[in-house]
Amino acid sequence: MKRTDKKATFGQQSSKVTQLADNLSQAISRKEFLEGDSLPSINQLSARYGVSRDTVFKAFLDLRERGLIDSTPGKGYYVTSQVTNVLLLLDQYTPFKEALYNSFVKHLPINYKVDLLFHQYNERLFNTIIRESIGKYNKYIVMNFDNEKFSTALNKINPARLLLLDFGKFAKEKYFYICQDFDESFYQALLALKERMHRYRQIVFLFSKGLKHPQSSKDYFIRFCEEQGFSYEIQEDIENLVVRKETAYIAIKQQDVVKAVKQGRLEGLKCGKDFGLLAYNDIPSYEVIDEGITSLSIDWEMMGNEAANFVLNDTPIQKYLPIEVKLRKSL
Repeated sequence: MKRTDKKATFGQQSSKVTQLADNLSQAISRKEFLEGDSLPSINQLSARYGVSRDTVFKAFLDLRERGLIDSTPGKGYYVTSQVTNVLLLLDQYTPFKEALYNSFVKHLPINYKVDLLFHQYNERLFNTIIRESIGKYNKYIVMNFDNEKFSTALNKINPARLLLLDFGKFAKEKYFYICQDFDESFYQALLALKERMHRYRQIVFLFSKGLKHPQSSKDYFIRFCEEQGFSYEIQEDIENLVVRKETAYIAIKQQDVVKAVKQGRLEGLKCGKDFGLLAYNDIPSYEVIDEGITSLSIDWEMMGNEAANFVLNDTPIQKYLPIEVKLRKSL
């Protein structure tokens, strides 16, 4: 049995009970304690970590609830199951990312501990999170901070333990990935809607400055419009959006979908009748807003399922998920 006697100090970012439980959980994950091994006594851990006996006892209860340890008279506390620590690093919170997360954790047993973090498209924050996570996790499920720029910080992670999500227009042959195609697949989804699009005089792509969405999608939008003979516009100033009759709008951000619907109402126009609206990335509320908002979306639950399968079974995967059309009355 391996174990360390390294003195640890706990900060204030979470309770001492949680920090001690997490520390012991990581030790089990690193196989410093194997299944069947006895853990140090409450008195030993109290002295080692400089915490009260009550804190150690509560940390043991936490680990027992996680299914990692148990106790018997005369033997004390011992390891019943190895824990697997997983880092799930996403870009930012959205309802469809929540669907991904829920699907992911639903398929993992109780002895899999998932740390969910967000990098907010900040490269420095992204690199800091990756650097500080090295060696702490058994698996790394990561959304890169950019669709075209691969972070060299990821080279520090064993490729067998890393799964890239969502973004991926960069060389990644040696890595496992589940990505979406923001270019050709987007173009094909628009082609599937071309007959409905022909009901409108113009198509407007709402693409605000600084939008954290691959810029190349604009090129494939232009390709679609020019090949199909549509009048088109890419509008960056969403704040001063004026919704026009017989115009179809494509919105990436949820706020822009809401903006278009509200602005249309102010101008006496009905979504789906006087103007069209197509949203990117489906969310539950799109089913009920103005009798339904048509959307283009990958299956985020499937991405979560596939990611969980990678974590559980080390299943090799290099896959692009198709963009699907969810047709509703807004188009």
